[in-house]
Amino acid sequence: MAEFERELIKARTSEGRARARREGVRMGRPPILTTHQKDEARGRLVKGKESLGAIARSYNVSRWTIQRLLVGRRE
Repeated sequence: MAEFERELIKARTSEGRARARREGVRMGRPPILTTHQKDEARGRLVKGKESLGAIARSYNVSRWTIQRLLVGRRE
């Protein structure tokens, strides 16, 4: 009986998530930096006058967050 209920719960939640995706709901953790901040950080990186660490400290994020902007992930 418990297994059957668990399957019903899984089906309902997967249907709900699919519906939310169709409606354009963004799943997951919210982005740390705004689009404007990402563009600004990329510009600072391209100029090459500041280190990744310095740029990261100015936005209060990790160096890896800034590094990901170079490879274009999670935009």
